[in-house]
Amino acid sequence: MFRMRRMLLLVTAVVTTIAVVSPAAAQPSGNTVVTFTVSTSDLIIQVPPSVNLGAAFPGQTLTGQIGNVTVSDQRAALTATWTASVVSTAFTTGGAAAEETILPNLVEYWSGPAVATTGEGTFVPGQPTSAQAVSLNLPRTAFSKTSGSGVNTATWDPTLSVAIPPAAVAGLYTGTVTHSVA
Repeated sequence: MFRMRRMLLLVTAVVTTIAVVSPAAAQPSGNTVVTFTVSTSDLIIQVPPSVNLGAAFPGQTLTGQIGNVTVSDQRAALTATWTASVVSTAFTTGGAAAEETILPNLVEYWSGPAVATTGEGTFVPGQPTSAQAVSLNLPRTAFSKTSGSGVNTATWDPTLSVAIPPAAVAGLYTGTVTHSVA
């Protein structure tokens, strides 16, 4: 019995020691992984819905600004570069016969300098002056942003110059100048 008591006492001492040591040695913990999204928007271009350049006679050149074009880059990108392009359809009146058509190679465009910009980076006009005007028979660079990051905008007021062929007939000519951005 004495032996049993001693053993019981020894077991009680070991259990007490373990109970005292265990809570201090094993602190419970847990990790929480936290995530969130920084939302972005799109790269968009806004253009005037329509413009009337006025009137001119056959053989003359008609020149006028078409109104503000604005690229708004809301992507909040680390590398926020983009290029805006421009191209034109033919301008036609009536039945669009040869005498009723002004081809896009007779339509010249120049962006001019920026009217306004926001954000960081380098904004580059496609054609800063009329001396750099380009025909719109092919897609051309209208404006670009070549460096920088984050949200940004650029606005310019481009000019069109339409060489009216001497054989053109009288009428209201309609065509489409398309700006796009990528």
